[in-house]
Amino acid sequence: MQQQQLRTPDLVEGSLPVFVFPTELLFYADEQASHKQVLTLYNPYEFALKFKVLCTAPSKYAVVDATGAVKPQCCVDIVIRHRDVRACHYGVIDKFRLQVSEQSQRKALGKKEVMATLLPSAAPESPGSRPQEEERRMKEQLAESVFFEQTSFQSESRSGSGGPSLLTVLLGLVCMAALMLPTLGEQESTVPVYLHLSVNKKLVAAYVLVFLKTDW
Repeated sequence: MQQQQLRTPDLVEGSLPVFVFPTELLFYADEQASHKQVLTLYNPYEFALKFKVLCTAPSKYAVVDATGAVKPQCCVDIVIRHRDVRACHYGVIDKFRLQVSEQSQRKALGKKEVMATLLPSAAPESPGSRPQEEERRMKEQLAESVFFEQTSFQSESRSGSGGPSLLTVLLGLVCMAALMLPTLGEQESTVPVYLHLSVNKKLVAAYVLVFLKTDW
């Protein structure tokens, strides 16, 4: 009975925390490599999730696998490519929304918004323009946006860019080991009780693992 409650929590629609990294996408017109970005969606829960990617300007982006599913305690990479790099779009803040729901349900259990901005260059901006830029970004975050479904494109392979450091690997292994340990309160387990972790600790390990994945 307890395991069933862990698997299907009684959540208000839209209240489930969604773990996405990074929380902002920056595209640079003069850097071809930055025109392709990767969002990582992690599922730290005991039940599978299905997801959908929405966007305020879907015609400007190509999204690989805009809909899909994430197995329990797994993650999925969503590739986003800017395909309309023009000067008229410099500084325009678009938004992506990732909606998640349980496999057997249609209502959205949670959502997370990610801002996307096209900039002319990665070079530092002049100090005088920063306050105005910050104010404009705050207004964009608070403003209500209209989201549209994003068309899925055929999956593409990601090219490796060098292996992770030894420290990153070790920390990642520790986080994965923490996620594999029993949850506090589980009765049928041969693992000592002092190794049982609370849900909050597992969520912290999951969030750290998402950050580490960007270096892999």
